[in-house]
Amino acid sequence: MKLTVRGFDVFKKYLNRAAQESMVEDLRGVLSEAPLVQPVTPSGKPMSVRMSAAGSLGWITDRTGYRYADRHPSGGSWPDIPEDILSVWHTVTGLDRVPDCCLINWYGEGARMGLHQDKDEGDFSWPVVSISLGDDALFRMGNVTRGGKTESIWLNSGDVVVMGGEARLAYHGIDRVKHGSSPLLRNGGRINLTLRVVSDAT
Repeated sequence: MKLTVRGFDVFKKYLNRAAQESMVEDLRGVLSEAPLVQPVTPSGKPMSVRMSAAGSLGWITDRTGYRYADRHPSGGSWPDIPEDILSVWHTVTGLDRVPDCCLINWYGEGARMGLHQDKDEGDFSWPVVSISLGDDALFRMGNVTRGGKTESIWLNSGDVVVMGGEARLAYHGIDRVKHGSSPLLRNGGRINLTLRVVSDAT
């Protein structure tokens, strides 16, 4: 079922349980090569989510700023994006272009993500695709500028969101995660994957 909320296309129950389990297994392989890290913002504040990535580039943040990098903070290369994740990108966007980055965010108990824009990419004409795995999350959608009315929707395991067009630069975030609401991950928690094209040059 597809819903459109404030320009965000939300595909409810896009991935069935078997597809979710297969994707999680693939991600375990990715994270064995590029382990999750707890990033800090440029101001030095630790983020409540833990992060990694796959693809030619990964998005990182530390005291020197927000940016894309071709290496994991440990110095190793990012693993390739698994084919089942790429298949979701191609199917929901209709694009042949392969994303440069699959950002992996892991939300444990109490983790959240404040309202933000995805704006470190070089070309905003490409959509951002988000895949939810694990615990339910309250997703808040705002405007292209800070402030004003927002709207929220619960995202469940297997849901996919496409942020393109008017929603591409809209503020969005995760207000809370309902810990233990999904049996998908062994110890609970939520994985969010966001697929991005960073620039036409990469």
